[in-house]
Amino acid sequence: MTDTAVGLPARLNFADISSMQEHFHASGWSDGLPVVPPTVEAVAACLEAALLPADHLVGVEPVRERAITAEKVAINSVMAGCLPEHFPVVVTAVTAMLSEPFMLHGPTASTGGCGILLIVNGPVRNELGMSGSFNALGASDRASTCIGRAVRLVLGNLLDVRPGDIDRSTLGHPGKISFCIAEDEEHSPWESLATERLGDPYVSAVTAVAAMGPRQIMNEWTTVPEEMLDTFVAEIKANMANYSIWAGNYTIVVAPQLREHFAKGGWTKADMRSYVFEHARIKRSAWADCGKGNIVGDQADREYRALEDPDQLLIVAAGGPAGGFGAVIPPWLGTRSHAVTVPIGACVDC
Repeated sequence: MTDTAVGLPARLNFADISSMQEHFHASGWSDGLPVVPPTVEAVAACLEAALLPADHLVGVEPVRERAITAEKVAINSVMAGCLPEHFPVVVTAVTAMLSEPFMLHGPTASTGGCGILLIVNGPVRNELGMSGSFNALGASDRASTCIGRAVRLVLGNLLDVRPGDIDRSTLGHPGKISFCIAEDEEHSPWESLATERLGDPYVSAVTAVAAMGPRQIMNEWTTVPEEMLDTFVAEIKANMANYSIWAGNYTIVVAPQLREHFAKGGWTKADMRSYVFEHARIKRSAWADCGKGNIVGDQADREYRALEDPDQLLIVAAGGPAGGFGAVIPPWLGTRSHAVTVPIGACVDC
């Protein structure tokens, strides 16, 4: 097997799987979980599935100008447990992260502890058996877990984003192991996230977001759209007071029970974004209620919005069929990093 996962051209041979695992762990090439041996054959199968040569340039990390090739991404994908058919999604996710608007170095080096949220849309979800239903934000299916983990291994092995190295997270969150969800498009009354952002209802795509951990909400005591959204807004405002005041790409995940009520009320995603834009705001004085009174100063009446414009809000249909649940996934430090959506199989430099 090759060890170009860390940029070296050598091949490694091991007597058994246990010795390989220990070597990879000792070298810092794993995330603490067992890895799949990245054999030459397995790596080649990934590259073939994406129709990419080994030396294809997926992208360049903008700050340190480190080039990421398809072969190196494939090695880490195999290590994460990806099948060859998963690899095109991983390549697309890495392409999105390496784009300038995402500003990869900031969220991965910050003490704030964000992870990389991946939202997958389009026919590829069904082709790979991805589920946007039960446990959508957990280990919902093999493809989602392995694709999210592959991205994390890419960050660690190709960009040194390891705890205590480039990754300076004070706490982090479990999404830094794997944070990949598929939108439940078949049971949604709305256009998918990718359709909204790319304008193509048939496209398979990945959206990458620098994101904090999900904050689950529940409201089973109303069917009024405004009141349901008020629960999401309250969680957003709590994040603004307790974590970060700055506007950015908040993501809200809406489970089927709430989606049904929104649909019966005739509410579109655009209606929801407008409502959140207007109501998700706090005054600086709110900091005095959560132990931050020392920084209120003479600006108590200064107002902050969670969104600079309504389109910053990402709305995702996902979750199991029962329960009035949803989730708010806050952004990392506002608009320093922007969500990026890339079609699967697109050549962004062609």
